[in-house]
Amino acid sequence: MKQKLPVQPRTFITGGGSGLGRELALQLARRRARLLIGDIDPQQGQETVELARQAGAIAEFISCDVGKSADVLNATRQMTRLWGGTDLLVNNAGVAVGGTVGDISLKDWKWIMQINLWGVVHGCHHFAPAMKQAGRGWILNVASNAGIASLPEMGPYNVTKAGVISLSETLATELGAHGITVTALCPTFFQTNLMDSFRSSHDRQRAMAEWFFKRSSMTVQQVATTALQDLERGRLYSIPQKDGKLSWATKRLHPGLYFKQVGSFYKSGLYGKIAG
Repeated sequence: MKQKLPVQPRTFITGGGSGLGRELALQLARRRARLLIGDIDPQQGQETVELARQAGAIAEFISCDVGKSADVLNATRQMTRLWGGTDLLVNNAGVAVGGTVGDISLKDWKWIMQINLWGVVHGCHHFAPAMKQAGRGWILNVASNAGIASLPEMGPYNVTKAGVISLSETLATELGAHGITVTALCPTFFQTNLMDSFRSSHDRQRAMAEWFFKRSSMTVQQVATTALQDLERGRLYSIPQKDGKLSWATKRLHPGLYFKQVGSFYKSGLYGKIAG
């Protein structure tokens, strides 16, 4: 169901201090949005606030660790205090972990789960009730094609992003009945700052990730534009890039063949040498 965002949408963005979160803030600023920028880095968060204000937004910053339920709950209260509620929730904050299952430490598993998955759960849990009461709202959950493709040596990242997709699918039916639009954004690689927080069990995972990022053709601006367009079109899945659409279609139509091909490529050893 198509549903345009309101004029001056009241918006809370997690991980809004940089990367995709900042770009979404700037694009919404051009709509004169009322923005609350959440981030664990006050300096970067304030920079986004200033840039958003220059672009036409009314913007404020809040320190927010999405892994902490209390921080996200505090953000809901701040949105109510500032603007009487929330129209758009953007669950964007995320980190990355690479490596093979068994080599990746459980500490890193817990770290990424707390931010990538629990962070989105916290956002939806605390913001959804007021949206349901209002009878409208928009939720953009930033997932990844990793949650669809399930490529090797990306287990923790794959699991968290698949969880975000599944949560979004569940909410699409639960909240859709209350006039709320939910979209899961599933991009492949694009230039962002995700590698700043990257953890891995071996140097080659970082090298591979950097290789893919450097060769990405879509910009963060294009990803953000596509995400907002798909959200307003009422699309559950926003898959900006052609390679993401291909892997999505192949896995859905021929799952056995898809994983056989991925497995063969991985077994050949070429996967590990791709960044060499």
